[in-house]
Amino acid sequence: MKHIFQKGSEPAAPTLLLLHGTGGNEHDLLPLAEAIAPGASVLSVRGNVLENGMPRFFRRLAEGVFDIEDLIFRTKELHDFLDHAAAEYGFDRHNVVAVGYSNGANIAGSLLFHYKNSLKAAVLHHPMVPIRGIALPDLSGTPVFIGAGKNDPICPPQETEDLLQLLEGAGASVTVQWEQRGHQLTNTEVMAAADWYNRHVAK
Repeated sequence: MKHIFQKGSEPAAPTLLLLHGTGGNEHDLLPLAEAIAPGASVLSVRGNVLENGMPRFFRRLAEGVFDIEDLIFRTKELHDFLDHAAAEYGFDRHNVVAVGYSNGANIAGSLLFHYKNSLKAAVLHHPMVPIRGIALPDLSGTPVFIGAGKNDPICPPQETEDLLQLLEGAGASVTVQWEQRGHQLTNTEVMAAADWYNRHVAK
């Protein structure tokens, strides 16, 4: 997978896995990583799927309708890539925190839904429920931040509530930051994510 790895100045800090939204690339979320966890190593990945020329992490059939078969395949692809990248770059595979926006948040959520201990924690900006009707692995002790918009036309509030319920049902410790906005990533949401990270992850 096309990616950027930047070694941080704090060896004990988690490695941030950056996952962009539809049409983004591996450069998009680098400022977000700097805002949330300056000094952490960064692994920023570009999605392998193209939709009308726009990179994504998995296919969809329509707005909000995921290609579940492709989602499962691409989730495994990303999971395996993390194993290889940890070996190549020498970071701790068990100390990876995903930071995803929109489509990137959805693939990060899918990692949590499918693979136990795939992520130490996750920052999910405007995610949807990646897949329904499956048993989640034990997520006890896994902190998750969800940034959501009360007026998000792509990810309605009920979607956030459903995701919260599913993650907490699997044992995750979930914090939801509600913004009175739409699908855009706001400065107050980023600041809330940074504060959450400092309190729940950077111990």
